[in-house]
Amino acid sequence: MMRFRLLLATVLIALASPTWAVQPDEILDDPVLESRARDISAGLRCLVCRNESIDESNADLARDMRLLVRERLVEGDSDTEVMSFIVERYGEYVLLRPTTDGVNIILWVAAPVLFLIAMLSAGLYLRQRGSAPEPTKGGLSAEEEKRLKELLKD
Repeated sequence: MMRFRLLLATVLIALASPTWAVQPDEILDDPVLESRARDISAGLRCLVCRNESIDESNADLARDMRLLVRERLVEGDSDTEVMSFIVERYGEYVLLRPTTDGVNIILWVAAPVLFLIAMLSAGLYLRQRGSAPEPTKGGLSAEEEKRLKELLKD
């Protein structure tokens, strides 16, 4: 029974791994260029599927982008030139790992800064809460009890 579970888990993990959507007719004859194309494609976002690379996506737009990458490589462009061309054409959103320069630095820095502010605020709150005087433990005064009984009678 244990072996069956292990086999089943292995099969499920294998099925859950990403499948490559690159079609045989897209693959370049030159293995070096194909390797470069795969490396570039792995860093480009499919604009239809969102958080999948164009290498993993079956969308028509992803196929067009893969073909465009390969076409540019065959023409002799460097990897940087290909990435620049794709970003110029589709925008910076196409990068799975956005750049850390310009306005994007705000996005990279904002999360850690906000986390530190939240932690400092929580620490100050807990410190003030710990030094606050304890509420009085006494009940109602005689006058308050009398007033309460009058209100409950009505």
